[in-house]
Amino acid sequence: MAELALFGGPRTIAEPFPPYNSIGRDEIDAAQAVLESGNLSGFFGSWGDRFLGGPKVQEFERAWAERFGVRHAVSVNSWTSGLIAAVGAIGVEPGDEVIVTPWTMCATATAILVWNAIPVFADIESETFNLDPAAVERAISPRTKAIMVADIFGHSADIPALMELARRYNLRVIEDAAQAPGAQAGSKLAGTNGHVGGYSLNYHKHIHTGEGGMCVTNDPAIAERLQLIRNHGEAVVAKKGVENISNILGFNFRLGEIEAAIGIEQLKKLPGLVEMRYKTGLRLNEALRDLPGLQVPVIRRGCTHAFYIYAFTVDSDITGIPRERLVEALQAEGVPWLYSGYQNVHLLPMFQKKIAYGARGFPWTSDVYKGFARYDKGICPTAERLHDRELVCLQLCQHWYTDDETDRVIEAFRKVWKHLDKLQQPAVSAKPGSLRTLYG
Repeated sequence: MAELALFGGPRTIAEPFPPYNSIGRDEIDAAQAVLESGNLSGFFGSWGDRFLGGPKVQEFERAWAERFGVRHAVSVNSWTSGLIAAVGAIGVEPGDEVIVTPWTMCATATAILVWNAIPVFADIESETFNLDPAAVERAISPRTKAIMVADIFGHSADIPALMELARRYNLRVIEDAAQAPGAQAGSKLAGTNGHVGGYSLNYHKHIHTGEGGMCVTNDPAIAERLQLIRNHGEAVVAKKGVENISNILGFNFRLGEIEAAIGIEQLKKLPGLVEMRYKTGLRLNEALRDLPGLQVPVIRRGCTHAFYIYAFTVDSDITGIPRERLVEALQAEGVPWLYSGYQNVHLLPMFQKKIAYGARGFPWTSDVYKGFARYDKGICPTAERLHDRELVCLQLCQHWYTDDETDRVIEAFRKVWKHLDKLQQPAVSAKPGSLRTLYG
């Protein structure tokens, strides 16, 4: 086998893979039809037929609800907006605590702060990287109102165990399935097992509308509150006859007609796009599972995986090589969109300094908050160990992988592992731009 590219040998993947683009003729025609209609947004901020949006928004929501087997789907202009709406819709009060994973996009946690509630971080499982139900139960206090769970990397969390905790402690569960649309979680799809869930339609997700999101629920009261929070509900509650007006504030989280039209076409492609990534992930698992010190992603029984990210771990005690050195060698071979670690949200400056609203520590210093949330390093030891030393991510959502391209990725891994003994040596000077980073 040839010399490692890190030391001047030939790259296994000589040319960069083209970036992923799921937008085709159908989406272009759908967007053009909306442009020609002149009706780019069908929302009115007053009670009436147009309060729920234009024809494409409502068609998109109906199609999504049917595809995911839920009673209600409520579109939003981003999944960040959806998270904020979901926290408000379940009735979170200032000073309440919401248990959340440290491994997620920061918006999952900051959506809690929008309502002056307090994020409480619980540790994750070492195999699926999702919230550990045992850690969640240890974090429950008299102030706990809800559990915010993320189906990280495309694999569902242990929703049955979390829903059982919610039943026992009278809590609500928000399921952030931004990275897992179409993944199976028992008899249902990821995102549909909690009291409210949702998905991201951001440009680098499985399907996208540029920006956008979708909330789902089977609870008509939650659905109504999502719709009110989305569209200046405070202006319509009187005419609509809404009595519970808590958390109904002046937000504009409305999705446009062009995005909805694109989303209708993208949704039709979702099964094929998820199947492609699932097959790619399984092929990688089969080919890499015998490499010493590499643990391939685990797929829990009864689940499938959407493989937004192919996340694996490396044990440096077995390989004899630091994780960063392995990543460097794989990048030199041309493996695209590869990086080490994730982020531990509880270690971000906002939480370390407890600074959100103003400079005086609100809402942590609010008179209505009677607890003391900890964010110091050590509260989530599994998440911190994985981030610091073990986790490596291959972002599958950046490309449509053919079998040949997957084989070349596998060849690059096997080449690096074949030469582990040589990675103790210093690398030759690499040409600028020769090492592939997250986005190529």
